[in-house]
Amino acid sequence: MITLKQIHYALSVGKTKHFKKASLQCFVSQSTLSTAISEMESQLGVQIFERDNKQVLVTAVGEKVLNQIRLIQQQTDDLYTMIKSLDAPLSSALSIGVIPTIGPYLLPLILPSVRDQYPDLKLSIIEDQSHVLVEKVKSGELDTAILALPYPIEGLHVFEFWQEDFYYVSSNKQPFMSEIKADQINAEQLMLLQDGHCLKDQALATCSLPVSALKKRVSGTR
Repeated sequence: MITLKQIHYALSVGKTKHFKKASLQCFVSQSTLSTAISEMESQLGVQIFERDNKQVLVTAVGEKVLNQIRLIQQQTDDLYTMIKSLDAPLSSALSIGVIPTIGPYLLPLILPSVRDQYPDLKLSIIEDQSHVLVEKVKSGELDTAILALPYPIEGLHVFEFWQEDFYYVSSNKQPFMSEIKADQINAEQLMLLQDGHCLKDQALATCSLPVSALKKRVSGTR
């Protein structure tokens, strides 16, 4: 029967694609880690990794194995967290991801209260683009993430907790308008975030502006 330690080692190798780096992550010798994974492969009757002197590759069946044991590790972590939270809610570690267009404004408002109410909470926060955070939640590297919806997050639970309006901001040379229609917006004069930021796509969708309308713009304008 495979062990949780073997699962931990295999997932580390799958992430780093390197046995020495994985052994350092797991605080064991490279031979110990390699032996444990070889035993795991023998027990399962499949080869998870292909090894040579230059790189480590994950086999096709290995990808399926890693996906399955990742779920086992997540469920095991959830079990330990649940047991610990029965006596003291939010007293264990919690990792949260947040996108750059939300983090600087939301976190300063809520973190002081969280610190006061849950002093034993070991909170870690990373800031990154939506697609990176979603993948980290799916892989178990993050417990949760704060995104701007809508966004493709199939297979994950979603809880909406805030709504914001879009505002049109222009120079003081233009007359004040309480409302503006999409056809009144000059796409060539818009300031947008770089590709990969979901707010850019959502702003264009809200204004019904196709990406083709921005072809004359300089790439990377913020």
